[in-house]
Amino acid sequence: MKFGVVVFPGSNCDEDMVYVLKNIMKQDAVKLWHKNTDLEGCTHIVLPGGFSYGDYLRSGAIAKFSPIMEKVIEHANKGGFVFGVCNGFQILCEAGLLPGALMHNNSRKFICKNVFIKAENNSTPVTSKIPLDKALRIPIAHGEGKFYAEADVIKKLNANGQVLFRYCDENGKVTDAANPNGATDNIAGVCNEGKNVFGMMPHPERASDKELGNEDGKLLFESILELSLA
Repeated sequence: MKFGVVVFPGSNCDEDMVYVLKNIMKQDAVKLWHKNTDLEGCTHIVLPGGFSYGDYLRSGAIAKFSPIMEKVIEHANKGGFVFGVCNGFQILCEAGLLPGALMHNNSRKFICKNVFIKAENNSTPVTSKIPLDKALRIPIAHGEGKFYAEADVIKKLNANGQVLFRYCDENGKVTDAANPNGATDNIAGVCNEGKNVFGMMPHPERASDKELGNEDGKLLFESILELSLA
C-alpha cells in the first residue's frame, strides 16, 4: 500500500495529510506534483484541501485540468482508491468522479470551525470502523462547501448507500441547525457508485493527532487501512 498526495498550486493541507499518513498511521506516503503524469506506484490517491489555483472560476474547476488528473481519473476508473478532502472533494466533483457540486455557503462567508458529522453506513473503506451512533468532531474550513445535487440524484445517493457523512449535532441528531453551510440533506461527504472514490468537506487530517486534543478523524484512516482496495 502506498499513498500519493497530489499537490496543486494553492494546496495547503498536503503537509497535514502526509504527516498523518506517515507519522500517525505509519504508511508509505509521497507527494505527487500536479504537473506529473506518473502516480509513482501509489495505490491510494489523496487530493488534499486548500485553494487550488486560488479558487478562480469555481473551486476545483481549473485543477481538474492539471496533467496528473488524467492519471487520477484513469486510476479511479480502474477501481483504484481516490479520496478528496475539502478542495479535493470539489476537484473530484468538477472532474466528474463524484456526483453533485459544491456551492457557496448559505452565509456567503468562509467558515472555519469544528462541526459534528455522523457516518451513514459501515460499508465503505472510509467508514468501516466508525460507530454509526458516534458524532465525530471534525473541523471545516471552506467558503464553497454546500453540497448540492438534483432531487433524483439525492434519492439515488441515499438508495445506493453513497452518502458517507451528514452534519449533525453533538448528540448525533441531524438537524437544520447543525448544517453549517446549507448542504442538501445535511450531506458532508459522498462516494461514487463503485465505492472507490470518496469526497468530504470536513478535514479528518486535522483531527487525527492526540497533540491536537482530537483523534476523531483517525477513525477514517483506520477504516481505510482495514478495508484497503490495494
